[in-house]
Amino acid sequence: MAQKLIQSEVQKQQQVQKLSQQQMLQIKLLEMPLTELEENITTELDDNPALESSSPDDAMNEDHEESYEEKEESFDEQQEREERKSELDNALDNIMQDDEMPVAFGGKDNNQNADYEEIVYGDTVSFYDKLKEQMGEVDLTPKQQEIMEYLIGSLDDDGLLRKDIDTINDELAIYHNVDTSTKEIEDVLSILQTFDPAGIGARNLQECLLLQIERKPDSKQKDLMKKIISECFDEFTKKHWDKIKAQLSLTDRQVESLQKEIRKLNPKPGASLGETEGRNIQQITPDFIVDTDEDGHVTFSINRGHIPDLKVSPSFTEMVDTYKNNKKGMNRETKEALLYAKEKVDRAQGYIDAIKQRRHTLYVTMKAIIDWQKKFFQDGDESDLKPMILKDIATKTGLDISTISRVSNIKYAQTKWGTFPLKFFFSDAYTTENGEEMSTRKIKIALKELIEKEDKHKPMSDDALKVEMDKKGFPIARRTIAKYREQLGIPVARLRKG
Repeated sequence: MAQKLIQSEVQKQQQVQKLSQQQMLQIKLLEMPLTELEENITTELDDNPALESSSPDDAMNEDHEESYEEKEESFDEQQEREERKSELDNALDNIMQDDEMPVAFGGKDNNQNADYEEIVYGDTVSFYDKLKEQMGEVDLTPKQQEIMEYLIGSLDDDGLLRKDIDTINDELAIYHNVDTSTKEIEDVLSILQTFDPAGIGARNLQECLLLQIERKPDSKQKDLMKKIISECFDEFTKKHWDKIKAQLSLTDRQVESLQKEIRKLNPKPGASLGETEGRNIQQITPDFIVDTDEDGHVTFSINRGHIPDLKVSPSFTEMVDTYKNNKKGMNRETKEALLYAKEKVDRAQGYIDAIKQRRHTLYVTMKAIIDWQKKFFQDGDESDLKPMILKDIATKTGLDISTISRVSNIKYAQTKWGTFPLKFFFSDAYTTENGEEMSTRKIKIALKELIEKEDKHKPMSDDALKVEMDKKGFPIARRTIAKYREQLGIPVARLRKG
């Protein structure tokens, strides 16, 4: 009885490990650009004799776009696969207990030290995965966990939190039914800012640099660095080191040393978390082809490239019938062949399932984005992009936010208006002074156009820009004008004077 319980526990652990390997394979294939996936499939076809291309010749000559309508596995196909797996498992029940069976093929090993061949796939962890891993290491209440996940999902590519706390408070209440306060959000944000890398979760460049300096060992140089960033930040951003030197009574040697140390700080801590960088623009192969007809009807297809249809080799599945009709007559070599076949069939089926899951994930993500941003795909006007964050698409698709992060950061869509990374379609929401919700992107476009058309001899101050933005239908605070202007890389009025 005890032995059966142990065997059952071992089987459960093996199932968990297989699931983990399958998940890692799905992540690996999802993150691959199309050309790399084609190479990976070719390698897998060469390495696994149980995996075959359904019609390699046709696949190479067919239209390389797959108009995606989700194709569920037919009942007969599913039943056949389940029966085949069940038959293999049943045939193996007695074999795994066979003392004569070689350990390498599943026989008994009293030492339990055999080197089993495992299918190991590289682990790929995204920006959000790494932060969520750290989230699991701190003691948070269920409410704090919800707030933390929302904050993580609101970070931009640089790892900074561009939204103000009041906006986040409103969004949590309106869209996620989380009744909280700005104080509670600030407390959770403070915890997020203790995560690695230093500077993550900062609300601006100044806070980002100060968070990094704060983690350095106590020293006189650390104190001076903090003074420069906290007390002389305006001079620092303009590289007025002569003014900083005079204000803090520094020597030339100190200035040189401080410049060297400050240059080591990272203004974009999110980039150091290992998120897959966008492919070189010359090498981009779009993952989606989005088409908009004259009537404004938007459709899309997944770019299939040279990916063939895959199936489990019939010669391997036929072995099952041979073995199940001759179980008693199996010799040692036959048992080895059966175990070899099962290993290869399982690997082939797992690979096929991972490819299907990749297509499903790409499909539901792109469909959700098009549904959300339909107006942009119809007219190509960037100002029509509505507020949309990772959490929105995760909720709409039922996928994890880290999965949406992976897809949005590494996949591209070819549209009538150009080719864009999916992250282009995401932007934060801003609630105006009138209570209206607008896309920050739309506001920034209007602000940029306003500054481009101003009189260069009399450039507008942030207060003047606020007045003009109000007239254009963007009633936003002056401090928001200043923040967006800085994010657009536009200097203050006196530095814009021509």
